[in-house]
Amino acid sequence: MTRARKTTRPPRGRRRPSRKPNAPSPAGTARPAKQPRASQASRGTKDSPAPKTRQKPRPPAERRDRPGRKSDGPTEPLGERAGERIAKRLARAGLCSRREAERWIAEGRVSVDGKVITTPAVIVTEESVVAVDGRVVGAPERARLWRYHKPRGLVCTRRDPQGRPTIFEKLPPGLPRVISVGRLDITSEGLILLTNDGGLARHLELPATGWVRRYRVRVYGRVEPARLAELAKGVTVAGVSYGPIEATLDRVSGANAWLTVALREGKNREIRRVMEHLGLKVSRLIRTAFGPFQLGSLPEGQVAEVPAKVIAEQVGGAFADLPKKLPKKGRPGSGHGDADHGRQT
Repeated sequence: MTRARKTTRPPRGRRRPSRKPNAPSPAGTARPAKQPRASQASRGTKDSPAPKTRQKPRPPAERRDRPGRKSDGPTEPLGERAGERIAKRLARAGLCSRREAERWIAEGRVSVDGKVITTPAVIVTEESVVAVDGRVVGAPERARLWRYHKPRGLVCTRRDPQGRPTIFEKLPPGLPRVISVGRLDITSEGLILLTNDGGLARHLELPATGWVRRYRVRVYGRVEPARLAELAKGVTVAGVSYGPIEATLDRVSGANAWLTVALREGKNREIRRVMEHLGLKVSRLIRTAFGPFQLGSLPEGQVAEVPAKVIAEQVGGAFADLPKKLPKKGRPGSGHGDADHGRQT
């Protein structure tokens, strides 16, 4: 009885020994040429699949615009763009703020190319004929900026429900229609910026601009420098969180003390509320600087225009290059101011 020959199989996971390169195949035919083995990086693994081959992008001439696809072309500078929203056009013309323009549109006072519009979602171009109350609005004039020394006893709104005097009623004659950049409450004084361009006002007020507002503050009470230093970390008062505030003690005169305060947010009555939180009562508050613009020796109640070159250097050339002046006649509305911007401090 012939005993079956036992074959041994190599352990799983181990390769069989390869044949000699010159050894013929079992059938005696020529073996096919061995293909080069792919690298581990190109084959990939179970946990990390092989990377996909990136297709070469088509040249710009072969690209086709798709319906609804946003253009990624260069942004045109302000004043040269193909179109803008109607509310922004009215604000740039110095007639009102964007919010006020939207109210005018809702009241049916604004028309474009002879047709009354009822929504602010309308794009106008330089060729569009825009009218308010039947009067054609001219092209936006160059963005201008003024420093104004606000006295105490005036509010920064155009129409006060309580009939209190406003800064726009006390401005010197000869100014165009202007709006304020930020506000000071009735008992505060110092620097207020005025502009004829709503877009510029909005830009200056944005927290992203990061401009520091500086104040001279007279307080009544005992000042603790250590507690003033803690304000640099921010503080929460009555559920309202305030950002970092730099406050330093300048001098003490009896029961009063003068502080220098610098902040970036400028929330409603921020300085007064924070000082009350520290047990101090503000008896005088003077804004001395708004970003790079200083109050300096400007007399109380007077204005001084900021040169266009300074606006271009501090704000950007786009606002300094807005062309054309509004015609002296045919402008809707009257008075200097038209809107409220920002918060009171």
